[in-house]
Amino acid sequence: MTEGLANDSVSHEPATTSKQDLTPSHLVTALQREHPEWIMEVIEAFGEVTAIVPREHIVAVCSFLKGSPDSKFDFLADLCGADRGPEEEPRFEVNYHLFSTTSYHRLRLKVLLNEGNVHVPTVNGVWRTANWHERETYDLVGIVFDGHPDLRRILLPDDWQGHALRKDFPLRGYEPYSLK
Repeated sequence: MTEGLANDSVSHEPATTSKQDLTPSHLVTALQREHPEWIMEVIEAFGEVTAIVPREHIVAVCSFLKGSPDSKFDFLADLCGADRGPEEEPRFEVNYHLFSTTSYHRLRLKVLLNEGNVHVPTVNGVWRTANWHERETYDLVGIVFDGHPDLRRILLPDDWQGHALRKDFPLRGYEPYSLK
């Protein structure tokens, strides 16, 4: 009987939200309110949050998300490029997959690029691991990372023509690498 009385006296006050309870969705929404020019659009699908960022603000957004005590996205898990196809405009996108090792949150940032201008600033100064990811994206998709300290091919031979993951790249490659 005394156990039931003890349970009845438990406080039912609303719990306060701590900084670690902030989800990526809440963080991006707050960031969008603070700096509306930094975030063009927020997409939530399949339990994932994607923020579309203009190319000129990608370094500022990444620096903020890494250094802010609310977010602490201290790990760039992946950076990759994608060709959406020659018929799409914007044709290319660069995806930044961020992870917080303290709150275990994930967030994707996306920069959209037109075919006529495939330049985006490097985030190598924010995360050093971006060096290899950006080189791979340059090599396979042809995205140019302005300010990168060593932007050159990393997987394909130096004399390789074109970018192998572009949708308009020939399936059998160019000569002399063709498999006739």
